[in-house]
Amino acid sequence: MTIDQPATRPVNPRFSSGPCAKPPVFDVSKLAGAALGRSHRAAIGKDKLKAAIEGTREILGIPADYRIGIVPASDTGAVEMALWSLLGARKVEMLAWESFGAGWVTDVVKQLKLDAEVKTAEYGQIVDLASVDFDKDVVFTWNGTTSGVRVPNGDWIAADRQGLTICDATSAAFAMDLPWDKLDVTTFSWQKVLGGEAAHGMIVLSPRAVERLESYTPAWPLPKIFRMTKGGKLIEGIFKGETINTPSMLAVEDYLFALDWARSVGGLDGLIARADANAQAIFDFCEAHDWIANLAEDAATRSNTSVCLKFTDARIQDGAAFAKAVAKRLEAEGVALDIGAYRDAPAGLRIWCGGTVETSDVAAMLPWLAWAFKVEIVAQAQAA
Repeated sequence: MTIDQPATRPVNPRFSSGPCAKPPVFDVSKLAGAALGRSHRAAIGKDKLKAAIEGTREILGIPADYRIGIVPASDTGAVEMALWSLLGARKVEMLAWESFGAGWVTDVVKQLKLDAEVKTAEYGQIVDLASVDFDKDVVFTWNGTTSGVRVPNGDWIAADRQGLTICDATSAAFAMDLPWDKLDVTTFSWQKVLGGEAAHGMIVLSPRAVERLESYTPAWPLPKIFRMTKGGKLIEGIFKGETINTPSMLAVEDYLFALDWARSVGGLDGLIARADANAQAIFDFCEAHDWIANLAEDAATRSNTSVCLKFTDARIQDGAAFAKAVAKRLEAEGVALDIGAYRDAPAGLRIWCGGTVETSDVAAMLPWLAWAFKVEIVAQAQAA
């Protein structure tokens, strides 16, 4: 049985959830102005790092009294820095509904050995946000990159909270509207929504977080790359471009290019609109086909960046094998790269829809997904 292939292919088949697709106008020649072979402590290096910080503030609308720092080890390093530097002063509540949130639970409970209250939900669901106690420090992911489930907004976060909110926003920043007045510590990486290069993270501190850093010393030793204070005072240089360790000036230039591109598409509003359009194309596809569905059960919590899908056809005998075969077939055809579900997540697909992805490419890929599904159903029947 021959199943005809679609006539159109995506111009860019890159739908990886990290590192993500570069901005559509990217060309390596755009990085010719990088301060290569120069010290990041020289005036040119400091200027570029400061421009990265202030460009981030401008586009994300981060308040002027919030500190923004470039830190090592991507979003993971930024989250670890926050957990190890800030927790322990109050009771802790951990919220997790996917792999990375579960990883932060492990850090806090097994590594820092804090007696934390842990609230978890299965993939596709979210914890009871109304039950969160904001007298405690609360740690959560804004968008579950491996589950495609995000918090719907910041209304559930208490304005008069006593504890700090520590938010891993790595696949949310630049694609979702983050309420800065509700977030005390926010982290993300360059490699997600803006398609930057990996290895660099960002940490955003509210005045309340700074006050905690300057008034509280953890009971455990802190590695050098986690230290944000000296002599009980914030190391202000970190938040002016004087990074803790040596950054890649090529990656910095790439991030500056991505920030310029973000401005060209309308800043944060434009980026959100692009991600929404990409995700909606997939949501509409799921509505039109009864063999595939969004992993996120509640439409209000569906991610507009890391869209996670599950196959629902009763004929599928081995869900994991089937999903892998579909992803492999699409990659072999050069129409969708790196869209397999995260290794710890339920069997299925994960399609990145952040603003660097063109909606026309999503639209061109989806008929191929239908084609691959049909081909694998036939292959499964023939193998039986």
